[in-house]
Amino acid sequence: MGYYEVAQVCLDGHMITNRYNRNLELRKRFCDKCGAETIHQCRSCNTPIQGKYIVEGAVVLGSGPGSPPSYCHNCGKSYPWTERRLETARYLIEEADELNEEKEELVSSLPDLVNDTPRTASAAARLRKALSKVGEHTALALKEIFIEIASETAKKLLFPGI
Repeated sequence: MGYYEVAQVCLDGHMITNRYNRNLELRKRFCDKCGAETIHQCRSCNTPIQGKYIVEGAVVLGSGPGSPPSYCHNCGKSYPWTERRLETARYLIEEADELNEEKEELVSSLPDLVNDTPRTASAAARLRKALSKVGEHTALALKEIFIEIASETAKKLLFPGI
């Protein structure tokens, strides 16, 4: 029926190409947006990163490169860009003076925002509450992180208008 093409992504999560095998001219050793090294397979299990889904004979108009996956479909390990964003979110939460006793619980629920789990709704509610307490810059930074890596369920709960 169809298959996934291989994606090439920089370690910071910028999609280089979602058709690594078909578009050799788009391959890059380093990202032109941030200078980070690029990869096209999971660093844990060496499975190719899933890119564009190809159906022979089908033409799709107007589809962009898309977002890279957060986790490897073969081994379940998070990709470097997911880890880096979660690490940044943890740092922002830890540094937010407005958050006190909820810091630890919020940090521990971050993975539930990236995956659809039974705890995703409560994690999203926790983050929404935290966003209303922290300063504007911290809230914007956290929002940008989770627009990129949150699961579809978490995005709908966190940012209904997006």
